[in-house]
Amino acid sequence: MKTGIIGLPQVGKSSLFRILTKVKASDASYSNPREAHIGIARVPDDRLDRLAVLFNPKKLVHVQVEYVDVGAIGAEALKEAAFLTHLRGVDALAHVVRAFDDPSIPHVGAVDPLRDIKNVEFDLIVSDLAQIEKRRERVAKDLKKGRTTELEHEAELLERAQAHLETERPLREMEMTKADKKAFRGFMFLSEKPILYVLNIGESTELGKDLDAAVAKFGLQEVASRPNSGATAICGKVEAELAEMPDEEAAEFLSSYGLTESALTRLIRTTYHLLGLVSFFTVGEDECRAWTIPANCRAQEAAGAIHSDLEKHFIRAETIAWNDLLEEGSEANARAKGKLRLEGKDYPVKDGDIMHIRHSG
Repeated sequence: MKTGIIGLPQVGKSSLFRILTKVKASDASYSNPREAHIGIARVPDDRLDRLAVLFNPKKLVHVQVEYVDVGAIGAEALKEAAFLTHLRGVDALAHVVRAFDDPSIPHVGAVDPLRDIKNVEFDLIVSDLAQIEKRRERVAKDLKKGRTTELEHEAELLERAQAHLETERPLREMEMTKADKKAFRGFMFLSEKPILYVLNIGESTELGKDLDAAVAKFGLQEVASRPNSGATAICGKVEAELAEMPDEEAAEFLSSYGLTESALTRLIRTTYHLLGLVSFFTVGEDECRAWTIPANCRAQEAAGAIHSDLEKHFIRAETIAWNDLLEEGSEANARAKGKLRLEGKDYPVKDGDIMHIRHSG
């Protein structure tokens, strides 16, 4: 999973990237502000951590997500081939929006998160429109040479997409069938990507309450409720301080602000779920590990996330909910209580399931 961090200049976008991925500002790659920077962040999962306490494994493996900082966005940047290539290659967008006041950090006009969101969205729509217009010209020429079902479907879909964009609505809000989405996949349209709006608010004595209230305070409820969209809030200044602290000291620091977890933890988790992803676990004394699958994935397909041979030779999945296993204290106790079940290949794997795959390979 790869998420592109976008935003206008001076919003805290690159700072967020460095906090998330532990990439230092002094790294040589940061000497070029137009270069894309890539880093890895671990998806926090308290369920997996608690299972690891039960099994004391030799290895503990959390899911990892990739973040890409592509540089300040804008109409001119979206005309650059390298910028577009990096941005089109991501699965989702995290749009960092300035919601803090600081006279020492310049900003174009008054601080207005909703205005900035609309302006960036408009730029993404214009970029997609330009791409669609070029592709429609090519498809029209190909249709004159010979009509096929695929070309006719693409022509109809592109016409519908253009009409949708011309109403200044992003493609992520357009109704599409599975066939439509498959036909669109190769274009990697920017406004089609799921988007998370990340409000970067100022420091305060009641930061916990302010973070919870930020989406409503700045009027983002409506844009966040649209299809494939979401919103959260962070305080980049506080998160930067947290990033430098040992875990114990960080927990005490969070508590002083009325927080139980870092806002970055919520951000990573929200990005993960925005893409329609869930986790299942494999556990044991050798390794406790989280695996990423799409929501409502079948057990046989989930087995393929571990290894293609397990999917090919799948027989059954021995399954139990993570909290049931913790409650019973061992797999033997869970089996005796009937909580450890055998499921077939079509079983829809639930978020937090623990699975042992039985196979013939």
